[in-house]
Amino acid sequence: MYKSYHDHEWGVPVKDDATLFEFLILETFQAGLSWITILNKRDNFRKAFDNFDYKKIAGYKQQKIDSLLQDAGIIRNKLKIKATISNAQAFMEVQSQFENFSNYIWDFVDHKPIKNSFSNYKDMPATTEISDRLSKDLKSRGFKFVGSTVVYAHMQATGMINDHEITCFRYHEV
Repeated sequence: MYKSYHDHEWGVPVKDDATLFEFLILETFQAGLSWITILNKRDNFRKAFDNFDYKKIAGYKQQKIDSLLQDAGIIRNKLKIKATISNAQAFMEVQSQFENFSNYIWDFVDHKPIKNSFSNYKDMPATTEISDRLSKDLKSRGFKFVGSTVVYAHMQATGMINDHEITCFRYHEV
């Protein structure tokens, strides 16, 4: 599963708001956990969170929160579940201000991927000045669980930053 994710999704530039939202939510749930844990539960997250439909999620009420807290197929963290709802609301507010979320987030990298040149993944940073700025801006707009490390991982996953090792076959493909 992890290999397939790497080979087909990770680092591919994403401009679609629905997919950007999905990755944002998955990254927020990943905070403090391993990515493989999230990948293994990804289908469960899709079912539990209405296929990451941010319009539906923004309107979740206590009954839905209670249901999610009982769902063993996802990460049952009350703060992260509530953050998902407030992040959906903030996401739509950003859309209303910038036409779409993609315009907003990609503006932080001048609408083109940053291509790093690492020969060893251990040399990759966990944060950068750009992820620091984006994290701060997201927080100022009401987003939760969007520290700089989470934001940098989101930027990598959605292709805003190409952090494939230079020897990786995907490095030149994305």
